[in-house]
Amino acid sequence: MTDEIAITGIRATGYHGVYDHERRDGQEFVADLVLSLSLAPAAASDDVVDTVHYGEVAERVAALLAGNPVNLIETLAERIATAVLAGWPLVQAVAVTVHKPAAPIPVPFGDVAVTVRRSRA
Repeated sequence: MTDEIAITGIRATGYHGVYDHERRDGQEFVADLVLSLSLAPAAASDDVVDTVHYGEVAERVAALLAGNPVNLIETLAERIATAVLAGWPLVQAVAVTVHKPAAPIPVPFGDVAVTVRRSRA
């Protein structure tokens, strides 16, 4: 059985994008994660060591959002998924959505987002 922990709306200013002004000026990026794992051990023990500390995950994701620039949010989402799977062995799969709400699009729009789903082999 797989359970889920969802962390939504993690925000940080990053310098990602293909245009010079995006790399120079930066903009806010937002990430949503769904971590798939068994929560039964944590439910039984009521101890944080038996689950994933979502505050630590959020801090790592924010650091990646604000970290080394990439051209594409696809690459950023992959970087986050890889870091979560590497850093938290209890996580069996992760879905990462990266939003770029201020993307340089010349028409009115609500949001641009990509989602990657990765799991352990």
